[in-house]
Formats: sequence, structure tokens, C-alpha cells
Amino acid sequence: MTRADRTVLSPGDPPAFTVRRGASRRFFVVCDHASVAMPLSLGTLGVGAADLSTHIACDIGARWVAERVATSLDATLICAGFSRLVVDCNRYPWDAGSMARQSAGVVIPGNADLTEDERLGRLDEIFLPYQQAIDRGLEDLQAAGHAPIFLSIHSCTAQLHGPPRPWPIGIGYVGSAAYSMRVIDELRRLGVAPVGDNEPYAMEPGADYTTPEHALRRGLEYLQVEFRQDLIGTESAAHGWAETFVAALKASLAGDRPAPERWTPRYACPHRTAIGPAQLTAP
Repeated sequence: MTRADRTVLSPGDPPAFTVRRGASRRFFVVCDHASVAMPLSLGTLGVGAADLSTHIACDIGARWVAERVATSLDATLICAGFSRLVVDCNRYPWDAGSMARQSAGVVIPGNADLTEDERLGRLDEIFLPYQQAIDRGLEDLQAAGHAPIFLSIHSCTAQLHGPPRPWPIGIGYVGSAAYSMRVIDELRRLGVAPVGDNEPYAMEPGADYTTPEHALRRGLEYLQVEFRQDLIGTESAAHGWAETFVAALKASLAGDRPAPERWTPRYACPHRTAIGPAQLTAP
């Protein structure tokens, strides 16, 4: 089957990613789960409207936060254009969660028994363009001698498979992450309590895709953040939390920080190679 035969997107669909250009060279912002959009060819994947309005389809409020953060910092922002149910842009092509058959107990009929070509089509037209747009943006900055701090904006449910989550904001990181630790301390100083220190999610290189593949491979400073969705469910509320976050980001820049260690996995960076059948199997 040719690439044309497995086409997913059509002229009536939104783009695979959006870019808001900024003049700042200090920060670079991404949002993996910004959208609830579905390609016309896939309908709703068999998922009902009520479920599509929940966190299984996108990170609720995250795009509002990301847009306000990028605007306040005058930073470039790149957002993924389709729902995580179509393809999760923060998962590896070979990960079962890339095109999940169920999410939070909700069955996704349109993701059942996908053929190889169906999987490759979504990766080729949605996942790959988004990740390559990020790659190009960072390459341009680094070629000009800049080392931006990579900000990945997410949101999480107030409760999932356990007790209520008390953290308004959580920061996920690995290893020596001096900037992340400074931001955690600064958020506490600003009165955010409690701040999630690798809670509710720690960052997992090899499972999480975007921050490890773009920031850790390059040895760039980064911040992967989760905002609690019940606190950013309106645009005005999201903007308020974004401004608190930006204040912490700026205050944490003062002073010297050791450069983070590069992450060098045993496999090649997927978005720098052609998407093909070999990428559907874990290395």
C-alpha cells in the first residue's frame, strides 16, 4: 500500500500542528494534547460526545495555559492539532498508548485492530509533522547560538484511580534538573501549595516522548508541568495560573545552573527517521 492509499487527513481537516512565533530565545513552549479535533475520515472513533468532552480526548485547559505562557514570555509555541485519541504525540510509535484501545476505562472502538497501514498513516500525517516542527524550531535557535528552556505544558485530572490529587501544579523531571527544582521552590514561595515534586507524574524517558526526545537528547534545560484540570477549566482561570507559573519561571532564571546531562538512548530518534513498519516494534 502506498502513502496515498493510507491518507488520513483531508482538505477539511485542521493542520497537524499550529505555531505561534515568538521573539524570545530564552524559552520554547509545546503542548502535546492541546486539541480535541478528529480527522473527518475517522469520525469520532466511535466515542460518544460526553466522553470526548473529558480528559481522555485532550488535556483540558492546557492550551489556554500554553498560549498565555507563550504570550507572556514572547516565546514560540507549537501545539499538536488532533486529539490524543487519534495519536498521542507524547508516546512512541511502538507504544500501545500511541493509539490506545481504551482510556480511563472508555473503550475506543476506532482504535481496535488497526492495520499497520492505518497506524502508519496517523503517524506520518499527524505525529511526525508535529514533532518535526518542534525539531526545526529548536534547530534554528541552536544554530543561532541559543539554548532555550523547553517548556512542555500538560494538565491532569483532579482524581484518577485513587484519592483526590492535592497538587495545583506538578513538575516532572529526571536526574539533575536544577531549573525544575528552582521552579518548584519558587512556586512554593509564591504560595502554591502543595507543589507536585514528580507528582502526580514523574517524567519517564522512553515512555514520555516530547521532552526526552527534544530537550534531554540535546542537553537543554526543560520543565514538564501538569496543571490540575479543575483549576484551569475556564480561560480566565487558566490565564491566572499561567501568570503565576510565568512569575516562577522568570524568578528561577537568576544565578548559575549546571547544564543537564544529555540522555542517549540505544535507539535512533524516531522523528528524525522515516516512519515505517520497523518503528511499530519497540527496539
